[in-house]
Amino acid sequence: MTQKAMIKRELGAYFSSPIAYIVGCLFLVLSGILFFSTFFLANRADLRNLFSILPVLFSFFIPAITMKSFAEERKIGSFETLITLPVTPTQIVMAKFVSSFLCAAATLIPTIFYLITACMFGKIDMGPVIGGYLGALFLIASFTAIGLFSSSLTKYQLLAFFISFIICVILAFADAYLILLPSQIVSFLSFIFASSHFDSIARGIIDTRDLLYFISLTAIFLGLTVKVLKKDMRG
Repeated sequence: MTQKAMIKRELGAYFSSPIAYIVGCLFLVLSGILFFSTFFLANRADLRNLFSILPVLFSFFIPAITMKSFAEERKIGSFETLITLPVTPTQIVMAKFVSSFLCAAATLIPTIFYLITACMFGKIDMGPVIGGYLGALFLIASFTAIGLFSSSLTKYQLLAFFISFIICVILAFADAYLILLPSQIVSFLSFIFASSHFDSIARGIIDTRDLLYFISLTAIFLGLTVKVLKKDMRG
């Protein structure tokens, strides 16, 4: 089985199961509430409120998408077959990553309707909008890598979900409590958390340090997942 065939297989599995549609519908409902509450109640036609809450939403929805990636393979016994295929652990992980990333990124497609609505009723600064979508894609990539790593550790999908959820929530929330820490370590710790980097990109400020953060975070967790698979192959 080639890597391309594995990606097609994974995408087919995602979109033939109810999880992708349940997650997509819940995301659409919650993101719609956030957008239209700003649009009607605050009388402001923009997507800033939606983008600001994406780290929180993705902390829940992406673990739900990725939790079955390896955990289900372990549970039903197909994991042993998977690791004996004529593909490398890196190819297996990347196939899972690409399919999960595409599935998660697809949840952003309906939000284009919100953008069109905002453009119809107000003047939109496209810089933060482009930055918001770019930041969202980087955030999806990082959280997807975290979800795959969590799923590779266990055969229980719920446990994989909670491991991933906890890591993502810490990265998305913890910087809010930095004010409780000494100022000497705040600047160092703020670099660790995803929300500050995402907020910077979402404001339309494309800083290579923020992009490097997300690329590094994604690479680290994909590398850890590959390491888990190699360990399983060695028995």
